[in-house]
Amino acid sequence: MPKVTFKGNPVTLVGPELKVGDAAPNFAVVDNSLNQVTLANYEGKVKIISAVPSLDTPVCDTETRRFNQEAAGLPGNVVVLTISADLPFAQKRWCGAAGIDKVVTLSDYRDRSFALAYGVLIEELKLLARAVFVIDQKNVIRHIHFVPEVTQEPDYAAVLAAARELG
Repeated sequence: MPKVTFKGNPVTLVGPELKVGDAAPNFAVVDNSLNQVTLANYEGKVKIISAVPSLDTPVCDTETRRFNQEAAGLPGNVVVLTISADLPFAQKRWCGAAGIDKVVTLSDYRDRSFALAYGVLIEELKLLARAVFVIDQKNVIRHIHFVPEVTQEPDYAAVLAAARELG
């Protein structure tokens, strides 16, 4: 498993260690209107899936705003999803306040389906580790980036380059 720390302390990630070339596991999360969303909802699209601990923290806020800004320059078949364990109501409020209109926020609060399928559940906190997955149109994982320290931002350039290459 990738080595991840939170404020310098090692954390335990629960779930499989996915690799580039693996089939993207399915998951069931909830959108801001409490509708179930799965990987199949984005069939045929390139997906940037950004896993974050909570939108109500400075780094997650910055990251999601940055992906929202960058999404405008991505090919039309690329969708950016941000998944956290925040309640859908909190995500909707945050998106409205932050002016997020290109990133889709999804909640993994029910059973951590995404977190467990993608190996990003922090056992000690029951939150998602900061990681980004780029998945192609056929649901094959093409790029994985685990941020080694949860309180730091991801490598945007590498993630965006991987998505553009597929788009």
